Amino acid sequence: MAVEDVKRCLRAGWGAVLALLSATAAAQSVPTHFGTVVGNGLLCRDHTDNIFFYNYFVKHFGNWYKHEGGAYWFRTAGASLWGTEISEVMVSDDTSTFIFVGAVAEATPEDLEKAIIRQVGTHYTVIDTSAYPVREAKPASRIVYFDTKSKIYCAKYKPLPPTQPPPVRQRLK
Repeated sequence: MAVEDVKRCLRAGWGAVLALLSATAAAQSVPTHFGTVVGNGLLCRDHTDNIFFYNYFVKHFGNWYKHEGGAYWFRTAGASLWGTEISEVMVSDDTSTFIFVGAVAEATPEDLEKAIIRQVGTHYTVIDTSAYPVREAKPASRIVYFDTKSKIYCAKYKPLPPTQPPPVRQRLK
């Protein structure tokens, strides 16, 4: 956004500023490496680093639109993975005991699983017998029901910071 645009919007009022900012955010396009970076992250094929994914999402999709469930959520208009539309992505904040990256796919879990098998060859196993079963692939990627859509995510335990053992006291004789 140019300085002249901001000055014009300030003269016109905050409504115009918000409209211009929304148009600027919507004009951002999905990066060509989205499938490689986010797709591999969702399949747990890479190191899961919430700071990396947070910065990646902010850079390419603008600021998060909600913060709930221990995650920052971003809208991803025009994004797709494995031939399936991806409407949202999320990344963990630091309140969770897990570090995770996830996405909402505009497809049922069954259809998303089929698309991943066709494109990547990764197979999922149903790991429970509920009406809405969770699917899991090695090393830990999961597909779950999300209303009429599906959510795919990779979650790993957050590493603990190194701790020093307590000092050993020497006895004086």
